[in-house]
Amino acid sequence: MRTLVGAPVRAVYALYAAIAFLALGLTALAATLVLPGLHRRRAAARAVARAFLWVAGMPLTVRGLERLASGQCIVVANHASYLDGLVFTAALPARFGFVIKREMSAVPLASLFLRRIGSEFVERFDRNRGAADTRRVLRNAESGHSLVFFPEGTFTRTPGLLKFHTGAFVTAARAGCPVIPAVVRGTRAALSPSGAPPRPGRIEVDILPAIQAQPQAAETSAAALRDHARQAILLALGEPDLTCSGDSARPPHTEPARSAPASRS
Repeated sequence: MRTLVGAPVRAVYALYAAIAFLALGLTALAATLVLPGLHRRRAAARAVARAFLWVAGMPLTVRGLERLASGQCIVVANHASYLDGLVFTAALPARFGFVIKREMSAVPLASLFLRRIGSEFVERFDRNRGAADTRRVLRNAESGHSLVFFPEGTFTRTPGLLKFHTGAFVTAARAGCPVIPAVVRGTRAALSPSGAPPRPGRIEVDILPAIQAQPQAAETSAAALRDHARQAILLALGEPDLTCSGDSARPPHTEPARSAPASRS
């Protein structure tokens, strides 16, 4: 009986959330097209992201914002849902840009919006193009830009933390800026990778203590940053380490994520 009653309610909520997302998304796009200055456009995107979470019944709690460096820094976070980017847009100050998989550049309106708020697209599968994208991100970081990465590069249906790619940590090591680990909870339940309809629920973001790059070779420093940040996120997240277990529940839209020690990739 509960299932029979709940199904129509979930369907109505999913329709409501989709309409709210479309309306507010178009509002955000219009604002970023007419507003001058990157900071103003990002501030508008932040306001709209917060508005969507509120109207969708996904109250956001952010802890540890005082741990963000006053200057340049690189934020790295676990990745659990398509909602994560929107949540961090709402959670972080407008000075942060996002590093996003290049596949998003093929989504017409989304790519236009993401470009207008200064997002960087990075190729994951073509090695040559990926190297060129990484060099561009490094140039921007060396110019003092603060960036947000999801170093897993993807997410799975199975709760847990995948191995981390090194791009974010090479960027931090080369720029000589701190890495700020962060943990997001609740987005997997709110918008499941399994394709289930969205559902309301509380979302939390915890900003963890900063990790400072050490004065050593960039490759060595990047590996140390990656391992330190991943361990901090794993401990705070309280989910399994998927590099130590099978990941056969990986959805078909993600690249292979084989079980391997995080410090070896």
